[in-house]
Amino acid sequence: MGSTHIDNDAFYRRLTHLAEPIALQSLMLALVAAGDALMLGQVAQEQMTAVSLATQIQFVQNMFLGAISGAGGILGAQYFGKGDRQTIRALFNLTLRFSGMVSLLFFVACELAPEPLMRVFTHDDELVRIGADYLRIAGWSYLLTGISEPYLTIMKVTDHVTPSALISSSAVVLNIGLNAVLIFGLFGLPRMEARGAALATTLARLIQLGLCFGVNAAIRGIQPDWPRMFSTERWLRGDFRRQCLPLLGGSLLWGVGFTSYTAIIGHMGSDAAAANSVAAVIRDLICCICNGIGSAAAIMVGNELGAGRLEQGKRYGIKLKNLSWQIGIGSMLVVWALTPLTVRMVRLTDEARGYLTGMMLIMGVYMIGRCVNTVTINGVLDGGGDTLFDMYSLAVSMWGIAIPLALLGAFVFHWPVLAVYACTCLDEVGKIPWVMVRLRKYRWVQDLTRQEGSC
Repeated sequence: MGSTHIDNDAFYRRLTHLAEPIALQSLMLALVAAGDALMLGQVAQEQMTAVSLATQIQFVQNMFLGAISGAGGILGAQYFGKGDRQTIRALFNLTLRFSGMVSLLFFVACELAPEPLMRVFTHDDELVRIGADYLRIAGWSYLLTGISEPYLTIMKVTDHVTPSALISSSAVVLNIGLNAVLIFGLFGLPRMEARGAALATTLARLIQLGLCFGVNAAIRGIQPDWPRMFSTERWLRGDFRRQCLPLLGGSLLWGVGFTSYTAIIGHMGSDAAAANSVAAVIRDLICCICNGIGSAAAIMVGNELGAGRLEQGKRYGIKLKNLSWQIGIGSMLVVWALTPLTVRMVRLTDEARGYLTGMMLIMGVYMIGRCVNTVTINGVLDGGGDTLFDMYSLAVSMWGIAIPLALLGAFVFHWPVLAVYACTCLDEVGKIPWVMVRLRKYRWVQDLTRQEGSC
């Protein structure tokens, strides 16, 4: 197992096997947001903008769920490479327990205080009213997501990535179909507009959870160990905490930071908020490839390191980093090519169209940094347990530079909307040199598994 080179055919077969379904899953999830934006954009600009702002609540929730699932995924990938199924089951218990608790809190907040949540993002009374109606219904979907996410994560790292992606994709197809029916009131049903989008999401999440139960049982996947759900070994809790806390810190810095970007632009007027909503949908669609490669990178690197093949894991990491540059440049070109079509597809005011054109051009450059950092940080570095770096880099680049500049530009110096938007894109591009230096230190080349896990 000590080969000195990478078998390119085997490498790309494995990468494709993992990345394609994960990228498809990411694409399908992004298509829900795109479907909401396009369908509600045909109803009214206010409906589209309000829902885009309201879904920032789920975005923040996903930061918590991402940290919890990420920690389980990092350790799970290494223990799967080692062949330790018992520890993987214990990790599944941990992720399910914490994910469910977090999602319950977000559900309660959406049900009891939707208006105050909306006022974090906008002072427009009409947008607050529409968004609050959306959150009261969509809050149920946030609770369901917290239960299904651990199932999808554990299926990915135990080589059942295709069933995991198919479950998510099936739920998304159903979501998009229900969106059309409930938003516009097709087949004799009442026209629900924004509330219809919320109900469609909730029903789709309910179906997704049912599929998680059924498919996982059919493939004899990892199941919850209910008698030991709240009695995980101390050493495993410690290892989980060491991975989860930096991931949570990084996720919150990034998630709240991104939400702050949305709030800053949202307070610059409804036209700026509408343009930013559409640009965010396009960004999420284009990011699907790098998301898939990044998730696959974490699994591949983790499998090699957990199996004790440290040099091979190191070579995989370097190769994946190089690939991320190609994906980033390609993504930039795709964003620029889609700009004219995107501007024509949605119903916006002339001023909002102008904002959207400029945002798309700026976002093209941003995509290079986004792709390189997603694959290198969230894939390679996290796959080896180097989770602290992401938190440090976000604290400096996003909270130390991009957010202060955007706040000053919007509320003190009153810069143009596009100048403020450019400030919100500085963090990903600016930290690329720092990321490359960190990768070359090879602190991420480590086996995180323990012998106790086999006992």
